[in-house]
Amino acid sequence: MVKELLRKLSDAHGVTSREGNIRDIVRAELAGVVDEITEDTMGNLIATKRGDGFSIMLAAHMDEIGLMVQYIDEKGFIRVVPLGGWFGPVLYCQRVVLHGTKGPVKGVIGAKPPHVMKDEERKKEIKIEDMFIDVGAASAGDVADLGIEIGTPITIDREYTELAGNRVTGKALDNRVGVAMLIRALQQMKSPHTVYAVFTVQEELGLKGAKVSAYSLNPDCAIATDVTIPGDHPGIEKRDASVEMGKGPVLVLVSASGRGLMADPRMTAWLRETAEKNNIPCQLEVGTGGNTDATIIHLERGGIPSIPFSIATRYIHSPVEVVDIADLEAGVRLLVEALKGKPAL
Repeated sequence: MVKELLRKLSDAHGVTSREGNIRDIVRAELAGVVDEITEDTMGNLIATKRGDGFSIMLAAHMDEIGLMVQYIDEKGFIRVVPLGGWFGPVLYCQRVVLHGTKGPVKGVIGAKPPHVMKDEERKKEIKIEDMFIDVGAASAGDVADLGIEIGTPITIDREYTELAGNRVTGKALDNRVGVAMLIRALQQMKSPHTVYAVFTVQEELGLKGAKVSAYSLNPDCAIATDVTIPGDHPGIEKRDASVEMGKGPVLVLVSASGRGLMADPRMTAWLRETAEKNNIPCQLEVGTGGNTDATIIHLERGGIPSIPFSIATRYIHSPVEVVDIADLEAGVRLLVEALKGKPAL
């Protein structure tokens, strides 16, 4: 079931630039499914299904946002820098895992208690630079003995769990959702074409893995599986985010108001026609913010026709992201059916 695969991927830890745990899961899931699995010098995992001379790149980034140790003070408190796009208040008082040289170490993110804040301080956003991690140590030496040093990567300590209505919540659903969708599609698809499924690294730090792999593979077209923001809960209006959870995967026509990507109309037509032919629900989105691997892929070589293929996900870049499993299953079906053919390029 895709639900259990997503659980495994969400609970695994793979901060951006340290995606090894996720690579291991992908390798195990695709063993015997594809013709070849390779890893490039940057850490992208490339699963190839060989076919004819037309090549399709499917990209899903493995990395999650996290933190990294920047400084350890004499009392054993740890200062950090963010890796990826965190909103400071989301991190305050979270529990974390520090991936040290001697194994994982649990810690908590602390800051100045509100009880001793001045009135003007309470009105301000808590910033990451004002936070610290407490692992229970009494000195810098204690921290070193735990195997923690400058450069140690850190992830959120949060487990995947099921909600009502076939919905689930967990950390790193951005973008373990895309990874799960791509794995399940590969396990089911029968395409006459050559398919490069690329599980990319460092998307959260600037789409870096996708740039390298797209240049190397030079595919005829590309689809990037990722997540997108729905406008179906309090605090956001449908005019700003028109898609909803539970209404199918999303064809992203525009990313970041066009500053990121304008999806190739031929790619849109291909996926949209496939959905209609097979009675698979899907949605269209014109987005004002956010980018995916498709943003950088479409600019490589002489230009690669590309489109983001996303799942509506609530509360992204937080430890409690939420998705509807039905959307993920519909996304898998649409990819499997589409890859029986190709876009009219």
